[in-house]
Amino acid sequence: MPEPTKKEENEVPAPTPPSEEPNKEMEARTGPAKDEEDPSPPSALPPGLGSRALERKDSEWSLGESPAGEEQDKQNANSQLSTLLIEKPQSGTVKVGENITFIAKVKAEDLLRKPTIKWFKGKWMDLASKAGKHLQLKETFERQTRVYTFEMQIIKAKENFGGNYRCEVTYKDKFDSCSFDLEVHESTGTTPNIDIRSAFKRSGEGQEDAGELDFSGLLKRREVKPQEEEPEVDVWELLKNANPNEYEKIAFQYGITDLRGMLRRLKRMRRVEKKSAAFSKILDPAYQVDKGGRVRFVVELADPKLEVKWYKNGQEIRPSTKYIFEHKGCQRIMFINNCALTDDSEYYVTAGDEKCSTELFVREPPIMVTKQLEDINAYCGERVELECEVSEDDANVKWFKNGEEIIPSSKSRYRVKVEGKKHILIIEGATKADSAEYSVMTTGGQSSAKLSVDLKPLKILTPLTDQTVHLGKEICLKCEISENIPGKWTKNGLPVQESDRLKVVHKGRIHKLVIANALIEDEGDYVFAPDAYSVTLPAKVHVIDPPKINLDGLDADNTVTVIAGNKLRLEIPVSGEPPPKALWSRADKAITEGSGRIRAESYPDSSTLVIDIAERDDSGVYHIHLKNEAGEAHASIKVKVVDIPDPPVAPNVTDVGDDWCIMNWEPPVYDGGSPILGYFIERKKKQSSRWMRLNFDLCKETTFEPKKMIEGVAYEVRIFAVNAVGISKPSMPSKPFVPLAVTSPPTLLAVDSITDTTVTMKWRPPDQIGAAGLDGYVLEYCFEGLKERSSRAHLGNENVNANAPLKEENHHGEETSYGEKTAEKEIPGPRIGSSLAGGAEEERGVKPPGTSAKQSGENGEDACDLCDLPAENWIVANTELIDKTKFTITGLPTDAKIFVRVKAVNKAGASEPKYYSQPILVKEIIEPPKIRIPRHLKQTYIRRVGEAVNLVIPFQGKPRPELTWKKDGAEIDKNQINIRNSETDTIIFIRKAERSHSGKYDLKVKVDKYVESASIDIQIVDRPGPPQIVKIEDVWGENVALTWTPPKDDGNAAITGYTIQKADKKSMEWFTVIEHYHRTNATISELVIGNEYYFRVFSENMCGLSENATMTKESAVIAKDGKVYKNPVYEDFDFTEAPMFTQPLVNTYAIAGYNATLNCSVRGNPKPKITWMKNKVAIVDDPRYRMFSNQGVCTLEIRKPSPYDGGTYSCQAVNNLGTVEIECKLEVKVIYQGLNTPGQPIFLEGQQQV
Repeated sequence: MPEPTKKEENEVPAPTPPSEEPNKEMEARTGPAKDEEDPSPPSALPPGLGSRALERKDSEWSLGESPAGEEQDKQNANSQLSTLLIEKPQSGTVKVGENITFIAKVKAEDLLRKPTIKWFKGKWMDLASKAGKHLQLKETFERQTRVYTFEMQIIKAKENFGGNYRCEVTYKDKFDSCSFDLEVHESTGTTPNIDIRSAFKRSGEGQEDAGELDFSGLLKRREVKPQEEEPEVDVWELLKNANPNEYEKIAFQYGITDLRGMLRRLKRMRRVEKKSAAFSKILDPAYQVDKGGRVRFVVELADPKLEVKWYKNGQEIRPSTKYIFEHKGCQRIMFINNCALTDDSEYYVTAGDEKCSTELFVREPPIMVTKQLEDINAYCGERVELECEVSEDDANVKWFKNGEEIIPSSKSRYRVKVEGKKHILIIEGATKADSAEYSVMTTGGQSSAKLSVDLKPLKILTPLTDQTVHLGKEICLKCEISENIPGKWTKNGLPVQESDRLKVVHKGRIHKLVIANALIEDEGDYVFAPDAYSVTLPAKVHVIDPPKINLDGLDADNTVTVIAGNKLRLEIPVSGEPPPKALWSRADKAITEGSGRIRAESYPDSSTLVIDIAERDDSGVYHIHLKNEAGEAHASIKVKVVDIPDPPVAPNVTDVGDDWCIMNWEPPVYDGGSPILGYFIERKKKQSSRWMRLNFDLCKETTFEPKKMIEGVAYEVRIFAVNAVGISKPSMPSKPFVPLAVTSPPTLLAVDSITDTTVTMKWRPPDQIGAAGLDGYVLEYCFEGLKERSSRAHLGNENVNANAPLKEENHHGEETSYGEKTAEKEIPGPRIGSSLAGGAEEERGVKPPGTSAKQSGENGEDACDLCDLPAENWIVANTELIDKTKFTITGLPTDAKIFVRVKAVNKAGASEPKYYSQPILVKEIIEPPKIRIPRHLKQTYIRRVGEAVNLVIPFQGKPRPELTWKKDGAEIDKNQINIRNSETDTIIFIRKAERSHSGKYDLKVKVDKYVESASIDIQIVDRPGPPQIVKIEDVWGENVALTWTPPKDDGNAAITGYTIQKADKKSMEWFTVIEHYHRTNATISELVIGNEYYFRVFSENMCGLSENATMTKESAVIAKDGKVYKNPVYEDFDFTEAPMFTQPLVNTYAIAGYNATLNCSVRGNPKPKITWMKNKVAIVDDPRYRMFSNQGVCTLEIRKPSPYDGGTYSCQAVNNLGTVEIECKLEVKVIYQGLNTPGQPIFLEGQQQV
């Protein structure tokens, strides 16, 4: 690879010539919808070039192997056809240590799921695995705008973070990508990064330090050796001339991490390029320059009139202080000054429809160790500092201990201090474990030194002393030694573990072991042993305790209860050191240890009282007495023997319902010595022998209400008494009883509808239906006047004969006796006129069983008054029982008022009636009309031209109202607008709306004399027309002032803005300059000098842009000043080079009978002639040797060598500029039956030499 010469680096940059054809980027884009600042490659470039530029590999962030490139290139080439990104990340600059964020946005209107996004650095390195403290990836979704936002944030940027980045978005078969650059500028206090070729390992992916360099892989299990300075090698040229078998060896030797990427570039370079019609001399395949240097690109044109453009990664390069362009005859030259890592990229130049490309590689200079480490001797506990100096300030270095990398942290004793070029490793409180060989490594050198840490002599200032303490007191063992070092405490040979009660204190030279609330198990032999010393300090601890009796497990009055017949084993915990002696007694009579029914048992930590079979006479007070050397203790315990209670007497059943009854009983005579806790109740059918438990929770009272019994079945009940001991025997069964009752009254009696002669009532079934079921309903009514007459008859009943019938005319005009029961009132089945009508109890004003205040509250006060009416006043509406819950009473006089009630009937009879609380007027009710305008129609209803209009407006009113529609006060044309009416709503329908349908629609609803009206505003809108006139008011510098007048047709909607576009006169391709602009004048800036422009303006309202735009009649010419530029004269670069071996021959061992090869690589221009020699004699036309030369890699193959082929082989390269020779030794080994020897073979017995 050619490198820039010294002359090129010292050349003074020439002044930048003005662009002859400005605004070329406008011509390279395809439509007005794209933004002018789109960083994607121009579409006029050859296909695939932009994709390759996006896939460049930055070696400083690379790791592992790159994926296959050809399929990726095809995919990225096709990605230009689809667009997913609506906002692409832009290139940026940041200082070292600062943060920067790149944002990409994707529109999700047409996407069914979230797209996949990947961030890359260079050509293939996925940054998702590098997320950590320096890199964070975020994503959000805005539901209103349906836009995905993806962010990549770089935190505390480092200098090696600079380079080319790429963002790729995929969704099914759609693909989009964008590349951008990051430049990192140095700032005061930043640390230069290490050259990537000096580190072959990176830290783990996904960790906090992901992406950081790691040198530990170079130093583990190998000695640190000083590196010798080697001359710089052109790795690119070496790979180009090497044998493919040597690629991996060269990559390892020179630290190449992106071997596959470089081989793909090499493959593209090797392609035979067609002869170019535009270029007489193209760019070199690759260039290499040091960081901060200057590089020069030169091409020669076949036609000097062709326009030349330079590109970097698909982005056009503009003249600046960094990029300088020169013209020299047919030569076109570009200089790049002060090269940085971001300049490491692919460059190409276009002339007409052709292009040529090259690669630029930027190298970083290595960092050297200028001051070596020195050996240090220290004592334990001292502070140790290892110091060295490097060639650059704040350089990145790595420290190692015995070949393993030292990673400083907040919890580590190792700390690294950097002062400019000086680097110091600080070890706080050195120990013997710190004795080792320490080394420091940079990208260009290393240094090592040995650290030796020894112990100081130890003296015992205060030894440990033996202690005797009481139980519960504090134990404190204290000693003092001459050195401030840690130590270990042991008890009976085992390590002491710290806890809330046991604390180990180390303060300076004093060591303490503090035990709060001493326990018996704390007694033992304690030893303190200082770390790293063989000295021990022993002490003994003895714990004593007076006797104690623990009665915490008993009641407050120390009472123990036992069930009669059970065994009592009362274990009382005792304590004391030494263990005390226990003595049990009752009524001054000692209880001895033995085999009696009542006996005592003694154990080390408890004393037990045993009663084998408890009897009622065993109840009483028992005493326990403890005694030992430290004192005495005494306690009294009460023993109580209890039993189950006697059974209660037989219960009495006092009341019976449909599925329930009420029962009571008396408590048992004897409660078993324990209070009665409750009772269990059981029930069974009289003909059955299986009893069923009715309550699972104890009944505390002596009264109970069994429920859920079957009507018409005889039952018996019995009682169990329960105390703390258990359940008594059952009582005698009660007398048999049978539950039976009618249903409850119907519910929710209400009026369904009313006409002039009928009343329709509806109700709900009864809440409770008896075992007899429900046969049907009876609906009755009476007139309001009978209520008053009944009251007068009730007041004067003393003077009236009870047998005299009270006559009244019914609604049919017939005279009826309410005191007589006629056969005409009877219906098949149950007698409606007697029992169904309420029976004798209702006639006397007595409520049937089950009538309560609840029923009266439901029916109201008027209903309570209706209960006093005799049954004869009520007229049966239905001649037969009905099973439905709705019935219509017919034949009623108009304007009459009636009362209504309903009864449920089953085999047990009629239920209590359900009354309607208010009198009902027999007259149809007029409901005033009311229009229910939907909420969205209370505002102006807006639709676009051509859309359908379908509005539903509900209304109310009885009888069916009359509807009238009008538009702007006039009748509606039914040929254009369809109106559909129903009993509950009206519909206005327009199949295809037109602007003439806009207006105010009035709806009028009329019922009898009541009228209700409402209005709806409908607005049909369309796109506006173009502005009337667009004029160019003024042109100055790079600016143009435009004015225009609003459009005549606003599309029946307010104008919301304007869109201004510009077009170069040469291409007449339109580009949007301003969108959503509200004024009627604007200034267009940043126009290219020397170009001529036309402008046009679109109108915009809520429907969108106008179909056409109004263009300026005149054009605006951006004038430019002419300048004369003189091209400087440059000398041609000399690429000739004397031959030089880039890879030497290596001494080799070969096995007799197997082919052997000797390899080396050579470079030179012109191509040198290669000659192989053995022992200084040229090898010519020898069939035992084959010679190859491919891309500068020379190979000599020796076919099936024998021991005589061993010797000194040399390779000579000769061209016009010189001669160079290199040699190596070949030794051939012969193997017989597992033995091998160089030179002459060894023959075993029975073998002959051939």
